[in-house]
Amino acid sequence: MQFETLEIERDARGVATLWLNRPDTHNAMSSEMLAELVAATEALGADPDVRVVVLAGRGRSFSAGADLGWMRAQFGMDATTRAAESAKLGRMLKALNEMPKPLIGRVHGHAIAGGLGLLSVCDAVIAVPGVKMALTETKLGIVPANIGPYVVAKIGVGAARRIFMSARTFSTDEALAMGLVSRVVDPEALDAAIEDEIAPYLACAPGAVAEAKRLLLSFADLPDEARIAELVNLLAARWETDEAQEGITAFFDKRKPGWAAD
Repeated sequence: MQFETLEIERDARGVATLWLNRPDTHNAMSSEMLAELVAATEALGADPDVRVVVLAGRGRSFSAGADLGWMRAQFGMDATTRAAESAKLGRMLKALNEMPKPLIGRVHGHAIAGGLGLLSVCDAVIAVPGVKMALTETKLGIVPANIGPYVVAKIGVGAARRIFMSARTFSTDEALAMGLVSRVVDPEALDAAIEDEIAPYLACAPGAVAEAKRLLLSFADLPDEARIAELVNLLAARWETDEAQEGITAFFDKRKPGWAAD
């Protein structure tokens, strides 16, 4: 399977590394990348030779969130078309979350908005110090509707209150304390730490690992297709508000929105 925005590497042990491969955009997620992530996830999940998947980003960052071109295109869409575009993010996160293989995040640089959503659907996350993390949606006058269920499932409502509404940037140390990140290691130790995370799975029965993951997810209150549709409609309605129009316009104009304090 060939991709334009992703790359998959495999080794003889059954470890597949799924690389986000738009380094020139800090691996910002376009409509094409979202579709390719679903296709890659389904293929890896169905492959009996794959035992563990590592999710990583080429270049200087893991993922800086939504592609600016995709955001700008959505800004000019009608509400129905915009909702359909927004649903692509929710369905991608659902696919990754439910993939019947252990998913390990390898994180550096930036993990912003949708990039933070990707961390939330990983079974373990290894990060280097200094990663820039944030849920930035409220700065634009919108809300993290697609991402939110996975963030809350990962870190709980109490920890989510600290980052969900303020759009503030936080550190890998704080992410570690919240449970969003599993370990923080120096950059030169990152690959070794990933190997440490992989090794225990290779001693386990693959079918039992998959069944254990399905069982675990059955305990969590995560969105089904109907709930995804509700969240998408909520976000689509928020895009129509004066706040969202001002926030997104200000973002592209590279100015502060009217409500922002000096």
